[in-house]
Amino acid sequence: MKAYLLKLIGGETLTQNDTHTIMLNIVNEQYNPNEIAALLTAIQMRGATVDELLGFRQGLLETGKHIDLSDYDTIDIVGTGGDGKNTFNISTCSAFVVAGAGFKVSKHGNGGSSSVSGASNVLEGHGVKFTADADKLRRSLDEAGICYFHAPLFAYGMKFVGPVRKALAIPTCFNLLGPLINPCTPQNSLHGTANQAQLRLYTNIHQKIGDNFGVITSYDGYDEISLTSGFKICTNHFEKVLTPVDLGLTYIKQSDIYGGETAAEAMRIFDNVLEGTASEAQKNVVIANSACAIGIMNPNLTMADSVSMARESLDSGRALRAFKTFVEINS
Repeated sequence: MKAYLLKLIGGETLTQNDTHTIMLNIVNEQYNPNEIAALLTAIQMRGATVDELLGFRQGLLETGKHIDLSDYDTIDIVGTGGDGKNTFNISTCSAFVVAGAGFKVSKHGNGGSSSVSGASNVLEGHGVKFTADADKLRRSLDEAGICYFHAPLFAYGMKFVGPVRKALAIPTCFNLLGPLINPCTPQNSLHGTANQAQLRLYTNIHQKIGDNFGVITSYDGYDEISLTSGFKICTNHFEKVLTPVDLGLTYIKQSDIYGGETAAEAMRIFDNVLEGTASEAQKNVVIANSACAIGIMNPNLTMADSVSMARESLDSGRALRAFKTFVEINS
């Protein structure tokens, strides 16, 4: 570790091989907490590079549990979190809309960190029991169109940095790794980032991974399409700046998508969207993000077509049926 720290203090960056080795050594408990804290702080002060994150990612995937879903064409829809906006569970809700539209979703998630309710919180609130059983996950994908990976059951390596991250109480490069370590390494992904720097970083990472991706950020700091401002999207095929109007939708207020003070409030909004009783703003923000994911799965669709498919999935009740089937299988 001393050699790596001296490189960082000297203004150098670490190679992908360096951080891969470091991650394996962390899991093998070869470093003390002070060394890990010094490493994470040094990287954070400068900002993690693409190769540094890819090395940590490789180490986490190698030391975690992998689920082989290579015979499915799936997409993950998840934000990096940390935007501090405390929205309701927009990406989780969108995942069921995408599944209702006929696409396979392999969603990776965890409990809330910067919001009162993360994906795992809202699903657990409905009685879902998380599993790492491959047969059950495949059944969920076959029958509901979606399966869910509760991160702690798969990314074993994260627990070895957990106490240090908690003690530091500042963001570290590990905050950015969650969306990148889906245990089935899906062929497609829609990742939300909280700012332009993260969007560029994620775009470069995905280009090196070689998957079919979309990375989005809203200009007022949301890690998803918020409809409260314009947003930027980068994919394999294009880089665009869009507004809600470009989606055939209207601008909304930040208060329209606030998740509330408790997990129960956030869950109630989530249910209302799927049941068709939510406000127009809450419904439209889910449609916007769902449409973006649908467009990644089928790049031949126009934006209007993608929005129409997402809206139809909600209005027809197919998104709600996908959710109810998912809960039934996973409870």
